[in-house]
Amino acid sequence: MSTSQVLKWFPWLQTPVIASAPMAGPVSPELAAEVTKAGGLGFLACIADLSENSSQVIRLDAELIKIRQLLGDNATTPSGHLRIGAGFLTCHSSVVNFEASALPIIQKHKPAAVWLFAPHESIRPQREIVRLLKGLELPPRVFIQVGNATAAKEAIDDGADVVVAQGTDAGGHQYVRGMGVVPLLSETRKLVDEGGYDVAVFAAGGITNGKGVAAMLALEADGVVIGTRFIVAKESILPEFRKKIVLDAVDGALSTLKSTFNDKIADSDLWGSLYDGRAVVGPIHEKFLAGASFEDCHKSLKDDYPPEESEKMINTWAGAGIGLVTKVQPAGEIVREVREEAKEAIRKVAARF
Repeated sequence: MSTSQVLKWFPWLQTPVIASAPMAGPVSPELAAEVTKAGGLGFLACIADLSENSSQVIRLDAELIKIRQLLGDNATTPSGHLRIGAGFLTCHSSVVNFEASALPIIQKHKPAAVWLFAPHESIRPQREIVRLLKGLELPPRVFIQVGNATAAKEAIDDGADVVVAQGTDAGGHQYVRGMGVVPLLSETRKLVDEGGYDVAVFAAGGITNGKGVAAMLALEADGVVIGTRFIVAKESILPEFRKKIVLDAVDGALSTLKSTFNDKIADSDLWGSLYDGRAVVGPIHEKFLAGASFEDCHKSLKDDYPPEESEKMINTWAGAGIGLVTKVQPAGEIVREVREEAKEAIRKVAARF
């Protein structure tokens, strides 16, 4: 697979290919649309609850309608695809309802891409979901996010068009047993090339600027996914206090923590045992890291702080590149700036030889 094939799938893209991550929480239709308008691949926020009449499914339908309005006359490709991606978390038990609840929405709006992540550990739904998607009259290209080489091979076997190699520097959720983006991307690229698979490979995790994009291109990524930088974009709907937390942070090794603690302290049981997440460290995390038991931390969060303060201590999901995120910008400007930075970084490296 080459980048040229990706450009055939998504003919509005400019190179280097940049996609915005389908982050639940910050991503609005406006953010995703501006990424696409700037020559990137915008994804709407992933949804998880596929129950009958789920508010999340209803919202996805409404957001895809909004995307068509935002993109205006350029909303669709010559093939008829909507120039946007939609995302699904496949760890929720309601994933068994995908055919009844989500598939009609995809069929109706025809997004160019669908992103799948975090298969339920016992249901293992993604192969069937890919089969259903590829059976549509106008099927989307299927992105499957992985965190290790074994999962990458499974994604290929399940029928992925794009394997997203997400390294452990990523913000938000990822594989507990994952690896950094450099070895993961390299091993996934080798797997695809040696197997002769017609699959593209995108890199994700800790990439915030053009130099990071250039590094991933040197490792033969067909595209790059950026998350944390977009959570402070002008169009992000993340609360302002969380944006300030991200903008004020430095040293992602110390200011973020990859741990199941982040979900446990938030009383979230969505993800199961295969996944954990990276979030910004607050006072309650510091207690935990200093040796306090989870039980003591959980009690302290509820008893020692007013609700508005305890809310600010948890659930600010961000990657290890957080220290490089220093300003609020429109999402389209981020795409254009990062793309030009990557080109300049490549020119500088080439000039050394």
